[in-house]
Parts: sequence; structure tokens; C-alpha cells
Amino acid sequence: MQNIPSVDLRDFLSDDPARKQKFVNEIGKAYEEIGFVALKGHFLDDKLVDELYGEVRNFFNLPLEVKSKYEIPGIGGQRGYVSFGKEHAKGRSAGDLKEFWHFGQYVSNDSKYADEYPENVTVEELPKFNAVGKEAYKMLEKTGVYVLRALAIYIGLDEFYFDKFIKDGNSILRPIHYPPITDEPKDGAVRAAAHGDINLITLLMGAQGKGLQVQNHDGQWIDAIAEPDELVINVGDMLSRHTNNKLKSTIHQVVNPPRELWDTSRFSIPFFMHPVGDMPLNCLENCIDENHPKLYEDITAGDFLYERLVDLGLIKN
Repeated sequence: MQNIPSVDLRDFLSDDPARKQKFVNEIGKAYEEIGFVALKGHFLDDKLVDELYGEVRNFFNLPLEVKSKYEIPGIGGQRGYVSFGKEHAKGRSAGDLKEFWHFGQYVSNDSKYADEYPENVTVEELPKFNAVGKEAYKMLEKTGVYVLRALAIYIGLDEFYFDKFIKDGNSILRPIHYPPITDEPKDGAVRAAAHGDINLITLLMGAQGKGLQVQNHDGQWIDAIAEPDELVINVGDMLSRHTNNKLKSTIHQVVNPPRELWDTSRFSIPFFMHPVGDMPLNCLENCIDENHPKLYEDITAGDFLYERLVDLGLIKN
């Protein structure tokens, strides 16, 4: 496959069973073959997108000493600011050429997970930053609910199978700033080294220009470029593991731009959709047969996440 298939969520949301099944078939086939789609018809409107990018630029333009006061020790970077070069891909030591922010789940005080998640961090200098981030978080989460419902149907589960696991899930909205490159990167560092995502699915804003690349099953790197009204959505390692690799988590990277564009910033905003930590990621029985033996040991989502945050250098074991 040489390009990223495009699908329209409005097909799934329609009252026409044929259109709904068309969406299920298209997204399921894409996730078996390459693990990525470009999605139209999501719940983010242009006004919210513009406001979010505006607030994100405002934050990353703040002086480093201001941003640094929002870097919270002891929580593995799960909320607030993570400074430049701190995260690296699994198996690499060179830090990625990026800085980022994390918005996390908004749970009610009576939720069983209320004490499990760190508090979201409020940026005092930007009065709209947190409100706009929360609204974008909610709309991306809503979009992800329907994508997972379609995938549940595709793999032969009840449509609402994932709902109970993603309500109050440990999802993260991550605005990323890839700053201008001022010196030759050391140790082959790139904006985001080749990796698979940890979570169930990732919904990405900001794939309208070159930079994001996806590795197809022939080992070739292809550009993942979406239209302005599309999100790029990919399978994460948790969903790949849970489906015994029927739905594939695909390796991807963000490469450095040509030297003549080194003086430019790049922004992207992924939403990492996680389940609750006590969700069992055991391989589903209906994804195992004599031709597809069980590939993974049983583990919970929380334990798997912890292992991967250690791998990424965000938690020191």
C-alpha cells in the first residue's frame, strides 16, 4: 500500500445500515493492511481547531523559564510540560527534537479513577489555554468512541465493547512543538524517531504537511499527508496486542525537514486514546486460531503503559 486510505465518519453515524457497514469494512481493512487512515466527519470544528493552534503557539512561545515551572517531577510527564529532548523512542538514546504538553482525563470526583490520575496543570499566563484544550480533548475523545465502536463490529465483538474501558480512560492530548533546527542534530536525532504508539488508537491533528511517515508492510516509508479537514488515526500497540495483531500497530516517524526549512517550526497535536488501567489486554479469543496462535502474554493496560514509559525514558526505573 502506497497511501493512507481516507474514510468518512458520517458514513458510520448515518441511519443507513449499508453506509455504516461500508465504514466498518473500510477502516477495518485499512487497519489490517497498514494501520492508518485519514478520517473526515469528526467532531472538531474549524473554530476550535484554530483556537487550539493559537493557544498552543502562545504556550510554546513563552520563555523557557516560564514553561519549565509547569514541568512536574515524579509523574512520568503525564501532565503539563515536557522539555525539549527529554523523550526518546524505545531502543534509542538520542532524544527526539521536540517539546510538548499533556492534557489528561477529566474525571468526576466520585469516579473510581479520581485519585489515580494526576491533576491537569493550569497555565496562569494564558487564561484560555486550558479551556480550549479541554474542549478539544472532549471532541477528540468523542470521535474515538465511534471509531472503536466500528472496530469492535469489524472484529466480531459487540459494538459497545470498548465503551466501558474508555470511559474515564487514561487518554492524553499532546500538543507538540518541533522547534527550528539550529545545529546539525547529534547521534542521528530526528523530530520523532521510528516508533509505535502505546495506546488503543491515536487521533492526530496536524498531518497536513510532509514530515510524518508510515512504514508499510514492505518496509517502505510513505508520507502520511491528510487533507485540512481530516484527522490521521492509527492503531496503537494496546489494540494490536488485544486483537492478537489482527489490527496492526504501524511504525511511524517524523523526519527532519530539508535543510532549507530548518528555520521553521512544526506543530502537531495527537490524542492518545487509552483505556482505564485495569483493562485486561489479553488476546481476544476470536482473534486466535490454529493459523493465528496467541502472540502476547496477558497484561493489564496500566502495567503495559508503565513498562513503555520506562522504555521512553519518561519514568526512571
